[in-house]
Amino acid sequence: MTRDPGLQPERTRLAWRRTLLTLTAVLLLQLRPAFGGRAVDAALAGAAVAIWLTLLVVNWRRATGVGPRRPARWSVPLTALGAAGLALLGVAHLLGGVR
Repeated sequence: MTRDPGLQPERTRLAWRRTLLTLTAVLLLQLRPAFGGRAVDAALAGAAVAIWLTLLVVNWRRATGVGPRRPARWSVPLTALGAAGLALLGVAHLLGGVR
């Protein structure tokens, strides 16, 4: 059975696009409390934006398919750490009594 090399890269690009879309949705949920007027909420939202921008820059080429065939080895662990960071910021919002 021969492998079709055209399908796997397309599935990978689509998976990275879904990942970036999910991270964007999480970011938007974390920005909402920042408009409540509390400085801690604004700081948490700022950290979430910084993490999201980093992940967007790191994974944009992979998601659009314009990058190198083999991306940097550190991009997947960095994405996992960034997603965990966004999750921890969400927990911090919840524990801080988001309004």
